[in-house]
Amino acid sequence: MEWRCGCCGRWRVTVELVRGRHRYRLVHRYPDRFGGGKNVLGEVGTVAELTDLLRRHTPLDLADLREAG
Repeated sequence: MEWRCGCCGRWRVTVELVRGRHRYRLVHRYPDRFGGGKNVLGEVGTVAELTDLLRRHTPLDLADLREAG
């Protein structure tokens, strides 16, 4: 599962199930005109920690994320 920011789509949060626990990974993707690629900013195990991670590294809140389909 992946969530993207509604503003530009460059901020993404992936959700993976690892050993029965959810892991949330925050990634910043660079536009193709700058060479593409991604920068993993952090990985946490709870939604509360994800909220804190977003607050520290992005201008976003959980409400700004949309499920990517």
